Amino acid sequence: MTVRDAPNHPLDHPIWTALTTTHQSLAEGDARARRYPTEITPFAAMPDMSAENFAALGALMSPEDIAVLFTPDAVNPPGEFKVVLADTGEQMIGTPVETPANGVDIVALGVDDVPDMLELTALTKPGPFSARTHELGAFLGIRVDGKLAAMIGERMKPAGYTEITAVCVHPSCRGRGYGQMLLSAISRKILARGEIPFLHVFTSNHSAIALYKRQGMEIRRRLHVTVLKKNT
Repeated sequence: MTVRDAPNHPLDHPIWTALTTTHQSLAEGDARARRYPTEITPFAAMPDMSAENFAALGALMSPEDIAVLFTPDAVNPPGEFKVVLADTGEQMIGTPVETPANGVDIVALGVDDVPDMLELTALTKPGPFSARTHELGAFLGIRVDGKLAAMIGERMKPAGYTEITAVCVHPSCRGRGYGQMLLSAISRKILARGEIPFLHVFTSNHSAIALYKRQGMEIRRRLHVTVLKKNT
């Protein structure tokens, strides 16, 4: 089932909404194009796909940078850019079911945990994760014998909503319910602030979509995921 709501919903343009509301203080750029600092995440957005806005986005980028866009429609950039990836993702929303930790210790992760977080995300590839991504919100983890076995966190925060991100479990620790425990724990933090949890998952990741549905989340809409790089 797809959740239906009003047109021009803030989650239709989640990156732009986040960078003009809760994460406005992090935004680089202006009213034509904005992005997060590259050390945090490569996400960028524009209010529309005009040539002027694409030019402003290009002015923010170095030749090495990428810009990741989440948009309702497919992106057809001008010749200044090349498309590194064009895919679709499902935006899911809702309150995951409460899953008891059953004696498992869920801990807050911070700057001292970054090396372990980078190692786990490099192994499991949940999406872009950099040295400062943890600054976007709360991150939680489960350690087994001192090693980071699973983690989850918060990323974009469009006003009134918080995106769940970096949902990953070490391959040697799968099947123990750690993902469900962390999904429940981070959702309770979001709900306690009066916000609504949501997340993004590639359309092709059927197993993850099925898991999130079993946990009580629903597909709200499909978005286009486009990764751009400047032509040099």
